[in-house]
Amino acid sequence: MTASKLSRAVLWDLDGTLIDSADLHWLAWEEAITAAGYRFDLNHFTSRFGQRNEILLRTLLGPEISRDEILEISDAKERRYRALVAAGRLHALPGAVEWLAVLAAAGWRQAIASSAPRANIAAALHALGLTAYFDATVADEDVTHGKPDPEVFLLAAERLATPPARCVVVEDSPFGIEGARRAGMKAIGVGSTPFAPPADRAVRTLAELPADAFEHLLGNGGNR
Repeated sequence: MTASKLSRAVLWDLDGTLIDSADLHWLAWEEAITAAGYRFDLNHFTSRFGQRNEILLRTLLGPEISRDEILEISDAKERRYRALVAAGRLHALPGAVEWLAVLAAAGWRQAIASSAPRANIAAALHALGLTAYFDATVADEDVTHGKPDPEVFLLAAERLATPPARCVVVEDSPFGIEGARRAGMKAIGVGSTPFAPPADRAVRTLAELPADAFEHLLGNGGNR
């Protein structure tokens, strides 16, 4: 067999899956949107979390919003978010660091497959000391279509030289779970959000996953 057929990989979403960033995002969005003269509705934002900024803003603020205004609001929001991260207000979610270490030790390839801007990903991983665990990163700038389109996951698998059938996606968003399904990958859903279609396995936190969770999803004990 070739190396790619023998490999196995975990494709991680970042926000809400590995890091507890929701409050920082909400604060940054509230400041950017109210400064632009719009009303901020947390409930509406919560329901769309996980989508690219342009889709999110057009959905919530109206299709008439201009491209320039989308970029202005998005840039202001992301700058504020990174400032909050740099101030030490970011934390890893339960079980995240432990699983990254276990999978790395077992020879799994790991990548970030996120709708976040690359600068946000780099800031978060640096702040928490997690950069070394990842062999590749796919960010918002790398794809044309956001989740639930499978592009982000297929590109991550390609960068890891791992077939989609040998990849496990970990996500907290229904959009991400649907994207994993379209990519032909197994998926673990994390958090309290109902997943439709359902994830192959769902837990409230990564700390609840059994020791053989990733191996089991690939079948045959996950043999390499």
